[in-house]
Amino acid sequence: MPSPISQHPRTDAHSIITASRRVLLLLDIQQSMLQPPPVGVPSSLAVRANLALVLAHARASYPPPLIVHVRNTGDAGDADAPHTPGWELIFPARPAELVLDKRKNNAFAGTRLGAVVPPDAEIVVAGFQTDYSIRATCSDALRRGNEVLLIRGAHATHDRIEVLHGGGVTPAARIEAEIEAELEEAGVHLLDMKDVPGIFTDR
Repeated sequence: MPSPISQHPRTDAHSIITASRRVLLLLDIQQSMLQPPPVGVPSSLAVRANLALVLAHARASYPPPLIVHVRNTGDAGDADAPHTPGWELIFPARPAELVLDKRKNNAFAGTRLGAVVPPDAEIVVAGFQTDYSIRATCSDALRRGNEVLLIRGAHATHDRIEVLHGGGVTPAARIEAEIEAELEEAGVHLLDMKDVPGIFTDR
């Protein structure tokens, strides 16, 4: 069942996005990701600092982007089960920001995100996990016609335990780089943390 977008009564997403034509889409930035591995991702603390910087620049920009916090909702017993400490956002939303709950990797699937974000908006994507929510959401945003920006160092995933081909573990950093290359080939614009101060300004 689709989850509604929770928003403060004073929030006017349409007017915000009309002014800037930009969206900062924060995927699954929840307390469970800061737990020690294997629940949290290996680089969670470093990525948390970068995410805080991205969010600070977005909030300080004028006109600001529409900031959407997407919260993954797991099943009972999961680290991100609803209304548990791990499910809570790392960065609480402000009154002019939206909070959207999802059940699938793609943040557009089964939610109202597509109704809030027009296909001509530029979307800056950040958060967790690179090979799940980041990949699926960026891919669907491209399909819709959105310009998509992904910032190196502002997304992360887990190490992957390989079941086939002799087993072993693929480090998270390698997976992140592989997905970045895949998404860039598909049309996503890759930026670095040094680019963050200019991302939400007129270019």
